[in-house]
Parts: sequence; structure tokens; C-alpha cells
Amino acid sequence: MDHFQQLIGQPQSVTLLKQIIIKNHIAPAYLFSGPIGVGRKLAAECFCKSLFSHSKVLQESQLTFEQRIVNGNHPDLYWIEPTYQHQKKLFTVKQAREYGLKRNSPPQIRVDQIRNIANFLSHLPLESIRSIVIIEEAELMTEAASNGLLKTLEEAKLATLILISSNPSLLLPTLVSRCQIIPFYNLSEHSLKEVLSKLNYENIINEEEIIKLSQGSPGKAISYWDKLQLIPSELKNTLKQIPLGDLNSLELSNKINMELDNSTQLFLIDYLQYFYWEKFRNRNLLELLELAKYQLLNYLNSRLVWDLLLMKISNVL
Repeated sequence: MDHFQQLIGQPQSVTLLKQIIIKNHIAPAYLFSGPIGVGRKLAAECFCKSLFSHSKVLQESQLTFEQRIVNGNHPDLYWIEPTYQHQKKLFTVKQAREYGLKRNSPPQIRVDQIRNIANFLSHLPLESIRSIVIIEEAELMTEAASNGLLKTLEEAKLATLILISSNPSLLLPTLVSRCQIIPFYNLSEHSLKEVLSKLNYENIINEEEIIKLSQGSPGKAISYWDKLQLIPSELKNTLKQIPLGDLNSLELSNKINMELDNSTQLFLIDYLQYFYWEKFRNRNLLELLELAKYQLLNYLNSRLVWDLLLMKISNVL
């Protein structure tokens, strides 16, 4: 069975991963490197399915076996995501959203999570010839976590670690040097639309702004579409009218700050960059928006950021 058939638009990575399993040349560590939302996590799932299915005779249906991997319930698979800490408990981004936890700092992969890897690997694999550990957004490891992972990697025997990262330059060079790199790329527009169709997002396919903004990333296209629905049409239409005027700018800034969370505000910056460039071709506007994006990413007061941005935009044209 071809477990990689659902991974669209990544022929190089699929070929590499298939050959690794066919030739049984499984490395101690891999770095799945490339843009967000182009299939790196799916590739890790496919790799697990393919490797584990070759290991032992399955005692269950193929569907149940694959579902256990997707749900993280396979005994030889350990999956780590960045977390927030709240009242001495760790919450993934999804869990924090479900519990309504609002954080002012980005999530991290913490040293305790890395210590748990060592505990997991202290036991021999139960159903497979190797255990697999997958770390999403590995660039978000704290320094202590990175050093701990390096030590764990040196001691791992019947295990393979997969680091998923969109920014490998933030990883320890000594950690990267121990990984075999599997590159991932932005998809063509045709492949992007094919993925969206298979995921039942046909409604996005004809949204030109979203397709262009996503730059070949199905994950971004879906995320951007969801965020676009959170922005009131009146607010979006007003922002498209330039100049705004100082009074209108301040009122608009207050509305953005009150109605949109940080991640949606960041999307709005990207959306305006695309729209303003298509309409005005003005680099000064892009630079103002890029500065505002940097400020929001560094958690400056969002009301002040939008006050200054919208007043400056009004004076640029």
C-alpha cells in the first residue's frame, strides 16, 4: 500500500522517504524543513504509517492502525507540540484555544517535554522495529530543551526523531548537523487547489486573494480563509478606502483592537499588504505594514501600533 499517495505536490520528499523505507536505511534523526502548511506534518504521519506497517504483521484493520497513528495512540509513536504554561500545566495551542486561555507570549517546547522523550525511549518499541518521536515547530524549543534533545539524540538507539521546522536557522547547528534533511516546498497553484478540493474546501479555490496570499500553502489558505471570516465586512471595506482621515483612523484602530485578537490582526496586515500592493503598487505602504507586523509580533501595544499605522497610511498617498 502506498501510504504517501495523499501527500500532493512534494515529489522530492516522497521519493526520498520511500527509498529510506524500501532500503531500510532509517537514520536516527530527520529534519522536515519547509514552509508552514505544505504537508510536513502529513509526511511525518505517512512515514510512520509506512514504517510501522513494515515492522510486524498487523493484528487489526488498516483503518484502525492508521487512525491510531493520526490520533497519536500508537505505543511506538511520541508526538510533541509547542505549549503554553498555565497554573503549572502545559496546554497545546489547540487546547489553549478550547479552554479560552489568552497568552501574551508565543508557545514553546519546554525542557520537561524533552525529558519525557527520554522516558519514552527508555522502553523498547512494542509493535515496531523502531520508535518514532515527532517534534512540531522544533524552532520553538527553549535553549535548555535544545541541549536536552541533543543529549537524548546521542543516546537514542532503536528510535528515530523527526524535527518539523519552518525556520531551521533557529535550531542549534549541532542538532541540525545530526539530522538528514528532507526538504519541502510551496505547492504550484494547481496542486494547491487540488489539495483544497480533497479537503472539501472548494469554496476557497476561487478566492483569488486567499490563493495569492497563501503562496502555495494549503494550510495557510485554510487558516487565512478562517481568519477572513472573523473580520467584519464593514471593517474590511473601510480599510480599503484611502485616505482614511485622522479621526476615522483612530476610530478604526479602536475597533480593530477591540474586535480582533493578535493572530487575526497579523493576518489583517498580510491581507492589507496584498490588497494595497495590487491597488497602489506603493512600497512605502508595504514598509509601514511590515513595521506594524514586526511590532505586533513583538507584542507592542496593539492599539498604539494601529493608531500610528492608520494615520501614516492616510498620509502616504
